[in-house]
Amino acid sequence: MLDALVIGAGPAGLMAAQELALAGRQVVVVDAKPSVGRKFLMAGKSGLNLTKDEPFDAFMERYGSAKGPLREIVRAFDAKAVQDWARALGQEVFTGSSGQVFPKTMKTSPLLRAWLARLAELGVEFRTRWRWTGWGEGFEFDTPDGVQVLMPKVCVLALGGASWARLGSDGAWAGMLADKGVALAPFKPANMGFTVDWTSFMAKYFGTPVKSISLITHRNTLRGEFVISKHGIEGSGIYAVSKAMRDGAALTVDLMPDWSIEKIAARLSKPRGKTTVMNHLRKGLKLDAVKLALLQEFARPLPLEPVSLANVIKALPVKHNGARPMDEAISTAGGVAFAGLSDGLELNAMPSVFCAGEMLDWEAPTGGYLITGCLATGRWAGQAAALKT
Repeated sequence: MLDALVIGAGPAGLMAAQELALAGRQVVVVDAKPSVGRKFLMAGKSGLNLTKDEPFDAFMERYGSAKGPLREIVRAFDAKAVQDWARALGQEVFTGSSGQVFPKTMKTSPLLRAWLARLAELGVEFRTRWRWTGWGEGFEFDTPDGVQVLMPKVCVLALGGASWARLGSDGAWAGMLADKGVALAPFKPANMGFTVDWTSFMAKYFGTPVKSISLITHRNTLRGEFVISKHGIEGSGIYAVSKAMRDGAALTVDLMPDWSIEKIAARLSKPRGKTTVMNHLRKGLKLDAVKLALLQEFARPLPLEPVSLANVIKALPVKHNGARPMDEAISTAGGVAFAGLSDGLELNAMPSVFCAGEMLDWEAPTGGYLITGCLATGRWAGQAAALKT
């Protein structure tokens, strides 16, 4: 018998454990991996973006259709609260020019170490290499010491989505919950790259960023950049429009967002003599090699008439073969439906079992929204679970 159990030691699970312990509950956290916070550590590999400092209503718009059920949850642990929490753990933060908030160290590991030390002070117990396999008389686990069964008074599930299985988020829990009558939305990749069958000509550009462009889907235009990879296109700009692309929107790229069609056409109208079209574009428009390569890849044969060519440069259609495999996605949509949860994130089908983090049916872009959502839902579920007797 246990007082309180948390399954999953990512940001949502750790925050739920913290709130349970602060309320005086005896907490055990189990995780299938040999160490905790593995995806959290990966999220900070290129700089841990904790949250986004912007007006609350604008912040919530980034959660799309889930902004309703998440609104009060995130309001209770908003961008300011995330920053205060990090500072309370001894990790100073700063806000970049885009509003994104980072620890001054830019790393996850100092924050995670300080957080784990705080949880240890609160009496939280960790058990790693414990993989949850379902229900018998209680919660059953495969462990280094064989099958173990735990029977907690309350449990918070924080098992992640269905991407990055090697870090612990494999979505295997979905079938176990479905068997108990829990309503689930199908998993979909989110914040992911897209497959492009490049010609051999593009191999020299693998790993090259495409900068100072705008990405256009439906009627939305986003300034940003992306990276050409061996398998296709990825990076922050692509992730920001990936939901629209996943749901069927075509992608076009404006290679010269600061120039009008008229200005481009006027520059291209100058005599080129014996200069090739590519050299004319390079010299007349200062297009770099990777942008010229994309024009050749997606728009050959290029129109020679200046206005037509200017239109291609301003709206280059990017042909792709769909999203990369879900396990490569930064996050996933789908999971436990909010309709099957109480206001405290307790499963209607399973009293005293709560859910938090990415296993809930919400998605958000990168830029601090994902981590904030996980922390906020973990805190909310932990506080609600702490009130159960």
